[in-house]
Amino acid sequence: MRSKITVVGAGFVGSTLVQRLAERDYADVVMYDIVPNMPQGKALDMLQAGPVLGYDSLVTGTNDYADTANSDIVVITSGFPRKPGMTRDDLVKKNQEIVSQVTEQIVKHSPNCIIIVVTNPLDAMAQLALHVSGFPRERVIGMAGVLDTARFRTFIAQEVGASVRDVQAYVLGGHGDTMVPLSRMCTVAGVPISALISQERIEQIVQRTRDGGAEIVKLLGTGSAYFAPSASVLQMVDSILLDKKMIMPCAVYLNGEYGIKNLFVGVPAKLGAKGVEQVIEVELTSDEHALLQKSAEAVNELVKVMGI
Repeated sequence: MRSKITVVGAGFVGSTLVQRLAERDYADVVMYDIVPNMPQGKALDMLQAGPVLGYDSLVTGTNDYADTANSDIVVITSGFPRKPGMTRDDLVKKNQEIVSQVTEQIVKHSPNCIIIVVTNPLDAMAQLALHVSGFPRERVIGMAGVLDTARFRTFIAQEVGASVRDVQAYVLGGHGDTMVPLSRMCTVAGVPISALISQERIEQIVQRTRDGGAEIVKLLGTGSAYFAPSASVLQMVDSILLDKKMIMPCAVYLNGEYGIKNLFVGVPAKLGAKGVEQVIEVELTSDEHALLQKSAEAVNELVKVMGI
């Protein structure tokens, strides 16, 4: 029996993710949206790409949550996107109501699924989904660190003129201005970037990584990034659905790890068939630890705004 994945939200991130998942050919995919006929039209278009690209994934568009029943993984992308000049913090109240309603429907129709949250502000929305769902912490994960790390790796690779495949890096903390790119641990083919790039330039790249989403929002004028975010979710789904047990930075609910309790913060985690199978604690310097705590405090402020 084929696995089933639901993507809630058929906007740019959601529909691009559905196409990527269909091309993986390892699951049937349901695309839900409240806009009448829109997900159905996009799904039909994707189905008709199957004979050309060689996939047999069944792609279903729907406005009825009943069609999402018994999903193995549900990805929440629905919500208001950031607009130029808008911070992720501005989004919290706008998207709280949406994510609450979506999560209630997910629990009703797929009580055994794993939830991946993409809606911004990411860490707060993941905390909300956990709160509303009542799921164990292993089954609610936020997509943030994979994307932020991909941006960091991209900039490093461009700077040194190397393949992105040779760049290893981690970005921890909340998905926003307080994220913590660990430049000390970043390497290119095993060589620390401190041996390849000046400290001043590294700091500039770190700041560009923090501003990565805002830079794209400003360039687009309307809307926000979707190619890299959808690819980042895909990597997480791969690891869960295929039980790859890949270690990647994700927003997970911490219960004492890194000295943080009862809060979603981006840290390295092992993803497998059960969801978050292990939180990996890397040794941080006192400065890095302080930055991570500051990032956690910023997330906690958003959680307080939601009143959960």
